[in-house]
Amino acid sequence: MKEPLRLRARELGFDDCRFTTAEPPASAPQFQNWLAQCQHGEMAWLERNMEKRVEPQKVLAGAKSIIVLAVSYKNKNPSSIPQPPSSGLIARYARFADYHEIIGEKLKLLAQFINERCGSNTHSLWYVDTGPILERDFAQRAGLGFIGKHTNLISRQFGNWIFLAEIITTLELEPDAPEKNYCGSCTRCITSCPTQAITAPFKLDARKCISYLTIELKGVIPIEMRPLIGNRIYGCDDCLAACPWNRFAREATLMKPHAREDLAQPDLLELLQLDEAGFKSRFAGTPMLRTKRRGLLRNVSVALGNTGDKTALPVLEKAATDQQPLIAEHARWAIQQIESRRR
Repeated sequence: MKEPLRLRARELGFDDCRFTTAEPPASAPQFQNWLAQCQHGEMAWLERNMEKRVEPQKVLAGAKSIIVLAVSYKNKNPSSIPQPPSSGLIARYARFADYHEIIGEKLKLLAQFINERCGSNTHSLWYVDTGPILERDFAQRAGLGFIGKHTNLISRQFGNWIFLAEIITTLELEPDAPEKNYCGSCTRCITSCPTQAITAPFKLDARKCISYLTIELKGVIPIEMRPLIGNRIYGCDDCLAACPWNRFAREATLMKPHAREDLAQPDLLELLQLDEAGFKSRFAGTPMLRTKRRGLLRNVSVALGNTGDKTALPVLEKAATDQQPLIAEHARWAIQQIESRRR
């Protein structure tokens, strides 16, 4: 079944398809230790379903194999596009329609293909960044890539710019050989992190990570972290972009038609004036709905506090009276930052 599955996966638009067993990953104790040190911050769900993440049998009884798939999301190099002074920065993966939906539709078809070929006794579950599974660990064991010093998966064919997806199945498939680590002595990802969230090779303190601060954190961004965020309003790509393996990255095929060019250089002043309806309309069908209006405008306020000038003050002053305390507090901070630069 492996070759027919690989062929069907490529027909559906997946860029890579590899196989591993459903045995627990050897790295499980490292994950458990990371949680014990509370470096996951407020991502409580990681702790709630910890047992499932380290034991696929608790996700699907009788699981024998995990099919790991990759989808490239490489797009135009943003560094080659001049950014207007009032623009914000969105992580590359979010500049598309919601990948959960796009890849999920393809995964469903691949799972149906398995069931049709193997009969009703075969059971499968599929996930796109949504299930209790240590996907990067299984992806490395399946040979799809290796976990870099920034703790993200690196593919020698696609660099860092990949979405991962998995099918856990009761179908027994011969596992592929694991990928070995190719980081060598390189530390570019570590030195590029604006907040020093990569505390050592292969160790990440999520509480310092800009992706965590701008997406996962639902409350107030610590004041000491705000200046380090720059103009990033949803996620951060710095450690990924620094990786030299990106020179082999191939442009997205499955995701390319779903690119949202309007998210490449969003205007901060325009975003800060969005009401609830405007926010939902602007970001409908994208991963950015996850932050809700209050989270995004919190981030936009911080970005303006770091990069804005006096022209941003009228919009920030209005935001400082917003009914959402989270927005108002960060807008007041931004006003203070701009005023201090004018003195």
